[in-house]
Amino acid sequence: MFRTTFVFFTILTLFAFVLGPAPTLAADFAVGSTVENFSLPDTNGKVQSLNDLKGKNGSVVVFLSAQCPVVKGYNERINQLAAEYAAKGITFIGINSNSTESLDWVKSHAAENYKFPVLIDKGNVLADKLSATVTPEAYYFDAKNVLLYRGAIDNDRSGKAITDNYLKVAFDSALSGKVIAKTSAHAFGCSIKRVGE
Repeated sequence: MFRTTFVFFTILTLFAFVLGPAPTLAADFAVGSTVENFSLPDTNGKVQSLNDLKGKNGSVVVFLSAQCPVVKGYNERINQLAAEYAAKGITFIGINSNSTESLDWVKSHAAENYKFPVLIDKGNVLADKLSATVTPEAYYFDAKNVLLYRGAIDNDRSGKAITDNYLKVAFDSALSGKVIAKTSAHAFGCSIKRVGE
């Protein structure tokens, strides 16, 4: 009897370990939090920092992917926003955290698609710090690196039926000194491929 009970509990313990909850990211990086200045290499190997790249009115850190079809559908919109708001003192900084994408692939994709720097987040360090999970996912920081908005760029991946321009509205509200009504929106896209996945 003892042996049967021991075997049963041993098997139960193993199941609990194997089927237990998956590890989660660090605590969610909430709106109102301040990000510390970070430095990452760009696609040419030059180390660049948030503080050096941000504009006088802040920055947008946007997680990107060379292979994600959702990102490809957003590239034109991202570039339009980046160009429009660079003139208003908000700069865009692309981040590639995908462990499955080679440097050459990311470099060629960035050169073909973006007019702003794309930095390489090897080991998903920044993605983990900001609790980023998908591409594209945007984080809008003010000039003091305080997070004002995070999440989806707008509400339609196709770009044909946009009814909410979340990121643009956040920019316009902050630049006019108004409170940002919607500080986050669920980001949708392709999962960030982390080390070990």
